[in-house]
Amino acid sequence: MLDIKFIRENKDLIQSGAKKKHIDFDVNKLLEVDDKRKEIISKVDEMRAEQNLVTDKISLVSENERGEMIEKSKEIKANLQKQEETMKEVMKEWQLLMLQVPNIPDMSVPDGVSDEENQEIKSWGEKTRFDFEPKSHVDIMTNLEMVDFERGSKIHGFRGYYLLNDGARLSWAIWNYANEFFGQKGFIPMLPPAIVKKENLYGTGHLPNDAEDVYNTQDDDYLIGTAEIPVTGFHSGEVLKQEELPKKYLGFSPCFRREAGSYGKDTKGLIRVQEFYKVEQVILCEASHQESVKWHEWINRNTEEFIESLGIPYHTVINCGGDLGQGQVKKYDIELWVPLENKYREISSASYFHDFQARRFNIKYKDQDGKSKYVHTLNSTAIPTPRILVSLVENFQQADGSIKIPEVLRKYMNKEIISKEK
Repeated sequence: MLDIKFIRENKDLIQSGAKKKHIDFDVNKLLEVDDKRKEIISKVDEMRAEQNLVTDKISLVSENERGEMIEKSKEIKANLQKQEETMKEVMKEWQLLMLQVPNIPDMSVPDGVSDEENQEIKSWGEKTRFDFEPKSHVDIMTNLEMVDFERGSKIHGFRGYYLLNDGARLSWAIWNYANEFFGQKGFIPMLPPAIVKKENLYGTGHLPNDAEDVYNTQDDDYLIGTAEIPVTGFHSGEVLKQEELPKKYLGFSPCFRREAGSYGKDTKGLIRVQEFYKVEQVILCEASHQESVKWHEWINRNTEEFIESLGIPYHTVINCGGDLGQGQVKKYDIELWVPLENKYREISSASYFHDFQARRFNIKYKDQDGKSKYVHTLNSTAIPTPRILVSLVENFQQADGSIKIPEVLRKYMNKEIISKEK
């Protein structure tokens, strides 16, 4: 959410930002409703003041005048109730429009409509080539009894899976290594709630825009699609001290996504599943563009380093305007090489939001002058499972159908090779 004063003073910038993000938003409509909001608030305040004045006078006037004053008070009250009802409707419309205002993308964000127009800014590692006929992660893991899609679909339904034996052990190894790797960078580890109140999804900007992709309960609570949601909301309604910043959290949680808009896409394997686990970096920093840029580069680089330590080829792209979410100022995606698809696939996104999320969560800090400011927020995927298994298994497959375990994970697995031999 942006400040209405800022929106008024920069309406052309807001409109051009919406255009760059390919978001249908009419800033003039919001300003018209805001004019109505201010007008009705002023009118209601005047009527309340008049009612209070009449009420105060009733006890001071004579018996003959009192009846007349009481009738006047009733009339004012009736009119005031009508205006308050009108104000509720205007406020509801205003709040809905305010929730739809897109954040302004950074000047460095390229133009484009979809992820097809994201621009590569870095590549690392040689794309894996084989001197034998390689297999997909589905075939390899099924043959090694690491996964069971058939029983997964029987129990969960479409996109269901079971990780078994070394499939489960490899996931645990990745989680443990991620905890160690990112823990050395000063993050506070956190296991947040996976079921949250609706307002938390409004806080991060996942609602109202992503409503079709989230699961909700019969109590109208929501299952998270990322630990970003509860971790960012951890300090909601609080005023922090400047010396506490930056706050750096490493959240680990189950995640749930309906994949409502992906019908027919990635129907086989572990690329696009509806329940998974994710380690997430979240940062709250001072209200400074330079600070946001610095920490954005840092959290993205953290994930790059993690991938490099595993030895998986990747590239990093800067997302175009049309591939930015409503609240994102700038975003990088890291994509891993998938040999059997002969292309890179997304494994991580790193974004910063300025104070867009902090205003919704009401997270502030006091600066050195004692002035309250909204913090800036950032987040980045550290690593998701089981998606990372796709690239890991395919890139490290051997001619005999076994999998060579990346060196950094071997101490967690107590072996170097995953094979049919137990």
